Amino acid sequence: MDQYSSASVWHEKEGAWHEIMPGVRRRILCHASTGMMVYYKIESGRVFALHNHPHAQFGVVLEGEGTFKIGELECRIRPGDGYYIPPGVFHELRTEGGKPSILIDFFTPERDDYLGEALASDVA
Repeated sequence: MDQYSSASVWHEKEGAWHEIMPGVRRRILCHASTGMMVYYKIESGRVFALHNHPHAQFGVVLEGEGTFKIGELECRIRPGDGYYIPPGVFHELRTEGGKPSILIDFFTPERDDYLGEALASDVA
């Protein structure tokens, strides 16, 4: 039986957070072959440069604010807002407002390029 055939839990622990660029930290909350949930802490004034990937991306803004460019759409985001980015669509996030932003993203399928940051589950 592989690790994704049963329920799992990942606890907050040392080594779970990774600084992926100055002022931007992320933690892989949980993952399976069908998807991956990622927790971001982003200082105000940071930019995730325009990029795309073959994964669908769903997200929610828990704290902070900014401007999201998704394809031709450009919109302000604030706490409580959710977003969806289809696979292959270019997007960019600029955090603003003087306070850190906290976001949670869900990617489907699982992002192989993030697996090097993912810790093994604590309970399986």
